[in-house]
Amino acid sequence: MRKYNSHIGFNDRVLMLAGIPFMAFIIPIVFMNCRFNRPPLFTEKVYAESLLFTTVIWLGNRALMIFSRKKYPDFSNVRKRIIFQSVLMLLYTVFIDTVLGMLTKDIFSESRANLPMVDILIHSNSAAIFCTIMIIAIYESIFFMNQLKHSVEETETLKRENLNAQLDALRTQVNPHFLFNNLNTLVSLIPENPGQATDFVQQMSKLYRHILEVKDEKSILLKEELDVLKAYAFLLQTRFGSNLQVKIDVPEEKLSKRIVPLSLQLLMENAIKHNIVSSTKPLHIHIFSENGSLVVDNNLQIKKQISESTGIGLDNIRNRYKLLGDKEVKVTETDTNFTVSIPLIEQ
Repeated sequence: MRKYNSHIGFNDRVLMLAGIPFMAFIIPIVFMNCRFNRPPLFTEKVYAESLLFTTVIWLGNRALMIFSRKKYPDFSNVRKRIIFQSVLMLLYTVFIDTVLGMLTKDIFSESRANLPMVDILIHSNSAAIFCTIMIIAIYESIFFMNQLKHSVEETETLKRENLNAQLDALRTQVNPHFLFNNLNTLVSLIPENPGQATDFVQQMSKLYRHILEVKDEKSILLKEELDVLKAYAFLLQTRFGSNLQVKIDVPEEKLSKRIVPLSLQLLMENAIKHNIVSSTKPLHIHIFSENGSLVVDNNLQIKKQISESTGIGLDNIRNRYKLLGDKEVKVTETDTNFTVSIPLIEQ
């Protein structure tokens, strides 16, 4: 069973059980000048009248608040929602207070004795509007406090996930399979092509040094990331030969943008892990810029069996981008291609 309406944001049952009777108690004293020791007296009948009015106004305004939050659910529209909600609630309050006053004038009259109708309406509507303002203030204050608490908790969660993602990225690049494959490639190169073997060691050293340097960074220059990606691509192309084709097509003016570190290596690794790379089915990976994003695109030729997941994926990249702003990582899959668009971050 749900403990509260999601559009209210908290369990307001206790608030209503305590707030409505309390508000009904203070309104006759403050606005109707009722007292226990002199006329107009604060009697049970006066309290019953105030309790009826307060309950109807409270519950009606609560329903209008839920309606307004459904109409404007996004936080970006909070100002528009509060204006719309406040106007709607105040109009409802004046209308329902006037109607209830007319319907109950023959039942409840003690708090209105010897007062002109204009004064009665002024006092009654003032009390009702005060009740509505208090409702708005209480509900919105608790709602925003809970939203702030949720936002802080979400940020802390994202930070933890970011740290885990960085550690997982480090583990991925230095895992025994990756190192084993590179060492096997190196062993085969040394007797056949010592010069290329030297280049291979240098590129592998460049990759590992970069991983250690950026493991604590939230973002790095795209130029730096692409330089290391070329080293990573060199290692893979030395292993797969012409079966793997990597094309990097990024204009010079984009190189000063920033990107989440290790994301390109991860996407390239995922492409190789999930797709066939062979002479009959070469894998083509194209990296280019488009509409303020860096796009990593590969032809789709899914393996029937893929290696066990390393625990780092697109969700980790998405979470790291959430820490840097509201831009999203976009993933598109067709029958022939798999494409990931990563936002480029301004300096």
